[in-house]
Amino acid sequence: MSATGVEGRGAPGARARALAVLRVRSRALAVALLPAAAAVILLAGGSTGHLVGAPWDIARWAVSACALLVLLATAGVALVVARARPAVTPTVTIAEESAPDLYRMVRDLADRLDVPAPSAIALTPDCDSWLEDRTHPAHGGPAPDDRGEVSGADRQRRSAAAPVLVIGSPFLWWMRVGELRAVLAPVVAGTGPSAHPDIAAARRFVRGLDAAVAAASVRRRSPLSRAVCAAVGWVARLLLRNCREHAAEMERGVAAAAAERAQAVDYGLRIVAQEQVGLAYAGWDRLLTRVALPAWRMGRWPSKLDAGVVAALTELSRRDRLAEGFASRLGERPACDLLEEPGAMDEAASLLAARLFHGGPPEYGADWAPVDWQEYPEEVVDRTWRTEAARLHRVLDSLGVRRTPSDAEPGTDGPTLARVLDHLTTHAQNAQGPQHPQGSKRPPSPQPVQSPPSPPSPHPHPEDDDDLAGTTPRGAALAARLAAELAREEADGARPAPAQAPPAGPPGPDPALWDDRPLPLFPLQPPRTGREILTDHITAMVCCAAMDTAGAAPGLDWLDGPSLLVNGERAADLTPRVLTLVETGDPAPLRAWLTELGIRPEKPVRLV
Repeated sequence: MSATGVEGRGAPGARARALAVLRVRSRALAVALLPAAAAVILLAGGSTGHLVGAPWDIARWAVSACALLVLLATAGVALVVARARPAVTPTVTIAEESAPDLYRMVRDLADRLDVPAPSAIALTPDCDSWLEDRTHPAHGGPAPDDRGEVSGADRQRRSAAAPVLVIGSPFLWWMRVGELRAVLAPVVAGTGPSAHPDIAAARRFVRGLDAAVAAASVRRRSPLSRAVCAAVGWVARLLLRNCREHAAEMERGVAAAAAERAQAVDYGLRIVAQEQVGLAYAGWDRLLTRVALPAWRMGRWPSKLDAGVVAALTELSRRDRLAEGFASRLGERPACDLLEEPGAMDEAASLLAARLFHGGPPEYGADWAPVDWQEYPEEVVDRTWRTEAARLHRVLDSLGVRRTPSDAEPGTDGPTLARVLDHLTTHAQNAQGPQHPQGSKRPPSPQPVQSPPSPPSPHPHPEDDDDLAGTTPRGAALAARLAAELAREEADGARPAPAQAPPAGPPGPDPALWDDRPLPLFPLQPPRTGREILTDHITAMVCCAAMDTAGAAPGLDWLDGPSLLVNGERAADLTPRVLTLVETGDPAPLRAWLTELGIRPEKPVRLV
């Protein structure tokens, strides 16, 4: 094996495609030099007395001026391509002193594969691992000297540096050491092709073109700068289209060569480890969307997401029996033991996840504080339900809905669930008559005073009108008002995040990897529709009534997120009953559920 590590079935094709990419660059340079070559011929012909006369003099001046303009434009495009900052995923850098065992394992793996070791290791809050080139000056590196320049030796060392190994943080906490080693083997094997001069040059060229297109698309106020950027962007896109297919085939060849080289390392264990990769992805996705997202919306970020994914995957394995031999597997050494301070790394990765997937600020604050899993039910679940219930009653107040019917029981003029139920079911009752669970002898609840028609309110998401078409008129109006109120609160609470993380505190993402890109970079879910917002608020009101009148408690389910605990057991079948009320205005299923659990909708609840 050679030190470049590009032997294998995919290696010749990768080198050939890399040369094809470089030929695109050479052809572009040749086209740019054609006017200069013509100008040289004309000037040489005039100086030797062969091309003389007024027509040739005019041609010399015209071609020379055109050549000068083309050379200046070429130099400008080349400068933009060379200096444009390639996109890099923000990560948490792991210093070698904070994870010597992990660095030792990776270097031993590189030695066995006969490839260069990665230059550094970083964590990403995602279920993936890859190599990332960070040799661009904007991504950090040698500091300039007193004259503001980087020495030639430092520049050479930077260009020859191996890529950074980025590891998904859920892998470190869920996988065992042997499984992590098997999963990383084909990734680390990719450092060999990165050292090949042709492949490295082709990758730098493609990344530069991609960064130039992004830089040229930034809006500028000056008409001249917009015209220049448009021209640079057109040239960069043209070159990128011509080499895109070759670059894609080159990367496929590199991946094939790396996979073939890694077959000699832990091949049997890698099959088992790939099963754990799929399991980790499933648990991580459920944890982020069902557990972390509600906390982020409340201004709290769980500080131990990776520890939470272990609990979520353990629960998933217990329920669905996805992991055979699960108990024996847990007895092996977890990969997070390779870190000196796994808790600090977990906290840094959790904060980065909140920034990437939700757009939270990078520092602590009164409106952005960490929360432990033990505090999650009280600090997140209870607060979320009571906040949404309070918002629901504020909107009902704005619609003019009476809090207490004229003949209702005294002392029930506070925020009650009955007020919500009566408002949403009035239209259905007027049209179809009162509806009650079969066999129930409870008399119908008194009708509230009819509320005046609400003034028109623009819907914040016009694309959701089809979603509200299946609801009752009052439900649609209430959903639109709730969505507008929620959008206003989010706009009032939004504040721009600083470009750099504060120097103090736990380790965080490298400030050099952040730029002015809008956050979140990778939103987990699209904005909630009006029907979803209304359903969530009614569910929150039901849960508040259950806690205040039936002794229920907020809870945390690792796979489904916030849950209502009644007598220590999770309450089920609530969401379909709420959807029936929202979509048809029929309160019978929900009232039967309330009666069964002893929840009194006419009693006031505590709001925030």
